[in-house]
Amino acid sequence: MRKTVAIVGRPNVGKSALFNRLAGKNISIVYDKPGVTRDRIMAECRRGPEIFDIMDTGGIGESTDDVLTDQVQTEAAIGLEVADLLLFVVDSIDGVTPIDLTLAKTLRKVTKPVILVCNKADSPRYRISAAEFTKLGFAERCEVSAAHGLGIDELVERIASLLSLEKKAPVEAPASEEEEDLTDEPKKKTKKKKKVEGKFLPSDREPLLKLAIVGRPNAGKSSLVNALTREERAIVSPVAGTTRDSLDIQCKIHGKKYQLIDTAGIRRQAKIHDEVEAFSVQRAIQSIERADLCLLIVDCEEGAKMQDRKIAQIILEKHKPCIIVMNKWDLYKPKEKVRVRHQELEEKIRREFFFLSYAPIIMISAKNRENLEKLTSCIERVRAGAQRRVGTGQLNRILHHAIDNTPGPLGAGPNTFKLLYATQVNNTDDKPIPVPHFVLSANRVFRLQDSYLRFLESKIREIFPGEGLPFFLKIKAKPKLT
Repeated sequence: MRKTVAIVGRPNVGKSALFNRLAGKNISIVYDKPGVTRDRIMAECRRGPEIFDIMDTGGIGESTDDVLTDQVQTEAAIGLEVADLLLFVVDSIDGVTPIDLTLAKTLRKVTKPVILVCNKADSPRYRISAAEFTKLGFAERCEVSAAHGLGIDELVERIASLLSLEKKAPVEAPASEEEEDLTDEPKKKTKKKKKVEGKFLPSDREPLLKLAIVGRPNAGKSSLVNALTREERAIVSPVAGTTRDSLDIQCKIHGKKYQLIDTAGIRRQAKIHDEVEAFSVQRAIQSIERADLCLLIVDCEEGAKMQDRKIAQIILEKHKPCIIVMNKWDLYKPKEKVRVRHQELEEKIRREFFFLSYAPIIMISAKNRENLEKLTSCIERVRAGAQRRVGTGQLNRILHHAIDNTPGPLGAGPNTFKLLYATQVNNTDDKPIPVPHFVLSANRVFRLQDSYLRFLESKIREIFPGEGLPFFLKIKAKPKLT
């Protein structure tokens, strides 16, 4: 089992910058403002002899104007409990503060190893001033500059040493059979198992499925994460914009491995007046790009808004598989019959998201854990459906029949668009949910209109519904004869 290293300290000392430096990529939002990080954020550090997990936590011990301070500090306290080693980050420029002294007193009572990390030691002057932190009483101390990468290798070496992650000595080869077996008993021949490259054990064959949970603020994204993981993993609050960073949380549901990506709520551009929120929204859009499947969370009680449609449009533009998840189902006309409520809401949502006609709609209540099994079943249906293929003969028959019977606005004739051949190509990218690619070879491609292309897509969906899947339709022009 991998070891976990938690980064703790007061707000604005550079914990997130150090986290990003150790992770090797920008995950936590770094901004010169206290209280930006709220949730526990996890990532891998691959800089040492072996991989270990690092955890970024919210600032401890300082009162800010953030109404979520108590919850943030609870998350940080949980980080202290689950970690195997603590990095206590202080600011070399500010020197020792009363909050640092209080935190040091608390951390000295912890039985786990603690490394005092004097951050922002960018120049010799600040490295000399870092010596005053010896009064905090920690034997292990490193001086680094997370922003410029100074001292990071030395810090990783010290972490590896304390966690006993040094490279193990190679195991000596066993003695030969002649040296081992000195008896006269006949030897049984055993077949050596061949190592097949690229093959995995049955339990490892299924790749980790990345689910981006996106939507407007207060739609219930973090509540869904907590419901699926069965723990209070993300901070939930009625305050809009509670989640700032995109949280990657791995979990296993009914034996299936998932990586849940909890994202910040995406508001209208005109309503974003805070730089931190702007960063959060950008991270949410990046999460859509790297996800295998997007769960678009919509508030049943409020209904679909213009911003919900804009988020859906982003998912469509990124060509990402999608499921529309109607949350707070328990609050939608609770006095009416379930069948009537379900039918009415689905018809309403289909009208609002007509351009996502292929996306299934699931009604849930994350707070009450209602219909979560239907959601996970739908996710697996989308995954399984993406592995299907359409026969080339069947595909060509239905498209030629559609074109003959509905030639489109250009009409029939020798100068109109003409389909020669269609096929579904193999996906070269190794993704858990590959998006189906269809190539249509035709002549007079310039006459093909987008509306008619959508018509042809609808015909393909008659034989291959592709639940939750967008289609890539590529038109290949017939080469001119020279």
